[in-house]
Amino acid sequence: ITMVNSGNNTNNRNFTLLGDPAVRLNYPMNKVVTSEINNVPVNLSQPDTLRALSLVTVKGYVADTAGNQMTGFNGIIYPTVFDKPKTITTIGNDPPNPPFTFQLQKSVIYHGKVSVVNGNFQFSFVVPKDIAYQFGNGRISYYAEDGQTDASGYFNSFIIGGSNPSPPADVTGPQVKLFMNDSNFVSGGITNSDPKLYAIIRDSSGVNTVGNGIGHDVVAILDEATDNEIILNDYYTADLNSYQSGKILYSFSNLPEGHHTLSLKVWDVYDNSTTVKTEFVVTNPAGLSIDHVLNYPNPFTTHTSFFLEYNQCCTDYDVMIQIFTVSGKLVKTINQHVAAEGFRSDPIDWDGRDDYGDLVGRGVYIYRVVAQSSDGKSAEKYEKLVIL
Repeated sequence: ITMVNSGNNTNNRNFTLLGDPAVRLNYPMNKVVTSEINNVPVNLSQPDTLRALSLVTVKGYVADTAGNQMTGFNGIIYPTVFDKPKTITTIGNDPPNPPFTFQLQKSVIYHGKVSVVNGNFQFSFVVPKDIAYQFGNGRISYYAEDGQTDASGYFNSFIIGGSNPSPPADVTGPQVKLFMNDSNFVSGGITNSDPKLYAIIRDSSGVNTVGNGIGHDVVAILDEATDNEIILNDYYTADLNSYQSGKILYSFSNLPEGHHTLSLKVWDVYDNSTTVKTEFVVTNPAGLSIDHVLNYPNPFTTHTSFFLEYNQCCTDYDVMIQIFTVSGKLVKTINQHVAAEGFRSDPIDWDGRDDYGDLVGRGVYIYRVVAQSSDGKSAEKYEKLVIL
């Protein structure tokens, strides 16, 4: 509750109710306990030191309110490891109040997703080169859930600082695959005006998201607007039980129709970088249209797959593919219901046989693709294939 006690009129006791003081906040009742760091129990008097470019393994367990391990807890835990707090000072732009100095701990060294089995968990990561090298206390924050109950906790009795004197060599940047909306996307494909950047990343040492090194952020640039780069450190999430792979998902909104370019630069914890680029076209979804219709492989002998893109996202379609000889004789009709998660269909396979099960002869054929949405909208396109 906040109150205003100012003025001389009858409204000088106004208040604002921000929350019901009789309602208990929905904090997890169970606890997450850290038991070992690098196989050393954490209850020893000397805390362990995590150094830059060193491999760290953390073990722990989920406990009930009495501190007993919950051996029936099988689920997922989300650990986030933070570098030391930074000292931040306000700019003092509210005279006569002086600048205010405070501590903020927000530089993420590792954010993971780890299995909990019979209450136990374990995860590993490599400390980035870009940590602040002075020594100080780091922090691990936890949230765990198994579908029925959850748990939370933190641990800060360890030191971060310094550097591994003999780290393994790593001079290769991350492997990055960049898509729009989903992994079926190909460069030059179509999207709506609110597409999502979707990246799959792999690196033997892990991805750098700490944000301390100048120019070492995960950065996306739309339409070569380098003065308006998008920092994506907080949008990277490691894969389950792995610090060496993960994904980025970031949503754009209200992009204008037409052609767009997108680049993504990712750094690993050794400060090796990789830049990938793609292109896409924002279209008006008012009417159904299909584009980038193809079959692969083409030419082929006994098997090919058909692909197509729609200008409307995440819609079910009835797709009909008709294969004709160059003289116009229909030899094969394929009907398939497609549930598109993005704008590009999953492959529609053909074994090179006609409607009677016989192999189609060698030569050039024309095929017609017709897509119809559940609301009755339809579109079609013709392409050519070759059978060897």
